[in-house]
Amino acid sequence: MANEPEDQLLAAFSRVLRRHRLAKKLSQLELATQANRSMQYISLLESGHHQPTLGTLQLLSGALGLSLTKLVSEIEEEAE
Repeated sequence: MANEPEDQLLAAFSRVLRRHRLAKKLSQLELATQANRSMQYISLLESGHHQPTLGTLQLLSGALGLSLTKLVSEIEEEAE
């Protein structure tokens, strides 16, 4: 499949995002508010139905107390 690596990366992102949100004991609404996004958007990200932009990744990493580098590194590790 042409999109398999991309699909794996998106699935890994979804898992990492949800794991960190739950570890911080944040609801989707709380994370959305902190990242200046909608709760529906966070839900779409966590379910793998939407790809984040770099700007959104930066906002999410900040809301989760992570550096962008750390977030991306964890996504890469999860995708392997």
